[in-house]
Order: sequence, then C-alpha cells, then structure tokens
Amino acid sequence: MRALPAFAAALLTVSLALAGCTGGASDSQDMKADSAAKPATGQEGAGAAADEGRGEQSAEDGKKADTDAAKTHVIRTATLSVEVRSVTKALAEARSVAVDAGGVIEDETTERVDDSYITSHVVLRVPEAEYDSVLTELAGTGKLLSRTANAKDVTEQVVDVNSRIATQRASVNRVRKLMDQAQDITDVVALESQLNTRQAELESLLAKQASLADRTTMATVTLDLSERAKEEKADEDDGPGFLDALGGGWDAFVSVLRWIVVVLAAILPFVVALAVLFTLWRVFGVRLAALRARRTPVVEPAAATAPAPSPSPDEDKVEGKQD
Repeated sequence: MRALPAFAAALLTVSLALAGCTGGASDSQDMKADSAAKPATGQEGAGAAADEGRGEQSAEDGKKADTDAAKTHVIRTATLSVEVRSVTKALAEARSVAVDAGGVIEDETTERVDDSYITSHVVLRVPEAEYDSVLTELAGTGKLLSRTANAKDVTEQVVDVNSRIATQRASVNRVRKLMDQAQDITDVVALESQLNTRQAELESLLAKQASLADRTTMATVTLDLSERAKEEKADEDDGPGFLDALGGGWDAFVSVLRWIVVVLAAILPFVVALAVLFTLWRVFGVRLAALRARRTPVVEPAAATAPAPSPSPDEDKVEGKQD
C-alpha cells in the first residue's frame, strides 16, 4: 500500500516540472494523483474541509478575473512644462491641487539657477478619475510651454496576471494537500521543493499584480516649473514714463560719477608722485642753486684807462680863431 503514494508523488513531480507556470497540463496529472492517493491514505474526511476552502478561494479568484476582464485598465502619464512668475507660489498651488484630488507628491527637486530664477521638478501621483481636472489646473498656473500625455492600455496584462495567479494558487494548494497525505520522507522532500518553487512564482505574480494595480489606479504627472529671468521681467513691463526717465537719468548720472571716481582713483597715485617730485625739486633745487651761487666767486674785469691825447698846435689855433 505504501508504494501507491510514492508512485503518486513521483507522478506529480514529473507533471509539475513539465507543466510550467500555466499549470494546464499539471492540473490533469494532479487530479489523477489525488484520486490515486485518496483511497491509499484514507484521509478523505481531513482533506474535505481544505478542498472546500480552496474551492472558495478559486471561486473568488474566478469572479475577480471576470470582473477585471470587463473593466478597462489604463496607465496614464503626463508631462507639463509651465513658466510662472513665482515658482514658490506655483509649487504651493500644485501641492494643494494634488492633495485636494486625493493624490501625493512622489518626488520634488527645486533649485536656484545663477541667482536669477528658480526651477522646480515635481512628480505627482493622482487618482485616475481626477487626472484630467488636475492637468487643467496645473496648466493654468502660468504660461504653458509644453504638454505630453500618454495612455497605455494594460487590460490584457491585468487579466493574464490574475488568471495565472488563480492557477498558481490552485497548484500550490494541491501540492500542500499531497504533502499532508505523504508518508515517505523522500516524497515529502520532493513535494517541498516543488512547493517552494510554486510559492516563489506565486509571490512574483502577486507583486506584478500590485504594481499594475497601483499604476492603473494612480496616474503620474510630471510638472516642470520655471521662472522668468529678471531681464525678461523688465522687458515685459509697460513703456517708460516720466518716473522711468527720471530714474534712468539718475542711474546714468550715478554711473558717470562712478566712472569719474574710478578714473580719479586710477590716476591719483601718479598725481601724488608728481606732486612730491615737484615739491622736492622746488625745495631742494632752489637751495642747491643758492649754495652753488654762494660758493662760486664773482670776478669783475678791471677797466683799462688810457691817457687822454694832448691837443695838437693846429687844433689850438683853430680853437683860438673860433673864440
């Protein structure tokens, strides 16, 4: 009688290895193994309650699969680029819009560029039902630069994952049932190995199901906020008036004075140096010239005196006649 359970366990192991994740072929082999094992073990009463519970779970999985098949599952994503006057105010408004819609702020990066403007990168998760209204409100916070929206239908993936989960869960339950009925240690070890493999595949499918459920129920909106530069803000103002002209003239006057001060500051060292040199020349140069004049004797040439010529006799005669 003990050979029959061992044969059933070996047959189940081979069938599970050949079936793969779908479990279509393994289902018929497991049912045969179950029918062969039941009379050998004599534990039909103990397995009846477990079969009933597993049957209810399979029925619930079947109903869920039918419901998912009738519903359309779409992954929605969007990217907005908006130019605003104040990134701080626009960011606070975006947070308020997401929270009011029942969403969350998944990621946020805000930085100041060149001390002239601020940029912010925000990732929002909002319910799919509020997706369109949230996009409209976010686009209205400023000047819309670009908008990209994407909708991906994943209904087939959701239905396939749910169906594979139901099949895999049923396969795990059957392996557990056979483990409860097995008596040989070799059969128990082989069934435990198969159970671990099936359980790991089931958990992987459940994680994929949860990921799909999260992405289909919550849409992802990426918002890029940028602020106008100071020069651009000034260009967008109205035409210049009297006060603008007065302010411009004052700025020009201050600029001219500033440049004059800069030029004076640049030539001031040279002026100071020339003034010092001129002062030294005036002080020491004059004194030096005076000292030289005192040390040098003045030699005056002697005047040569010649004797006056005596008058000739003829000149005396002429003078006497004239007298």
